[in-house]
Amino acid sequence: MEDRGGSFVAVRRISQGLDRGNSDCHSSSAEVVAGSAAWLGRGLSCVCAQRRESDSRPSFDLTPAQEECLQQLQSRIDVPYDSSVPEHQEALRALWNAAFPEEELRGLISEQWKEMGWQGKDPSTDFRGGGFISLENLVYFARNFPQSFQDLLQKREGDRSVWEYPFAVAGVNITFMLIQMLDLEAVKPRSLVGATFLKFLTENESAFDLLYCMTFKLMDQQWLTMRASYMDFNAVMKSTRRQLERELLAEDITRLEEIPSYSLLKR
Repeated sequence: MEDRGGSFVAVRRISQGLDRGNSDCHSSSAEVVAGSAAWLGRGLSCVCAQRRESDSRPSFDLTPAQEECLQQLQSRIDVPYDSSVPEHQEALRALWNAAFPEEELRGLISEQWKEMGWQGKDPSTDFRGGGFISLENLVYFARNFPQSFQDLLQKREGDRSVWEYPFAVAGVNITFMLIQMLDLEAVKPRSLVGATFLKFLTENESAFDLLYCMTFKLMDQQWLTMRASYMDFNAVMKSTRRQLERELLAEDITRLEEIPSYSLLKR
């Protein structure tokens, strides 16, 4: 991808073919660009661990309820963004209206989208990395935590960098990172953090969307703490992931609302 000379972060899915029955092919590759190219693998995943002789990683058995919830979330993950689908068009309009309620959108392809942090005038080109679920995550964030959403969109908090991360494309990166961290494209979770998340998902069908909102706020906090600029985006994402994993695996946490990052959100 060409460096266009500005602040940008992009995720591009290289392969969309997934075979959940084959552990060697559960993930596709992805390119994450933050000023310069870097590579991140992709994959996304209660809790009764079994170790296979042929695999050093533990396998986590699922209850029927957990298996059903995982499959429902996987069906959302599998949906690509399609600009010809009315539901997707309406979701994109809803995102604009939530972000800029006082400004009328002139079209689904418009220079206005750059105000939100898309790379060009057509957001559909950036959704290719995260699929329709990345748009759903943004809309959920805007509707359920409007103050935090606007704080991040407008970069209201903290001592900001001259070269800031673009809000919308960073959001797509966060969806992508969570799918990978939680191993959500595997038949069964193969990490404790993925298995732990499924417990939350069975209690709250919106757990992934809620975790997305928390992660976005946490990422921005890490950005400010690290005094980062756009070339540091990958390092900020890695730091965010480590902190999130620690919080999810803390003892005595029974609900997502109990982990520290939830307290960062404002409605």
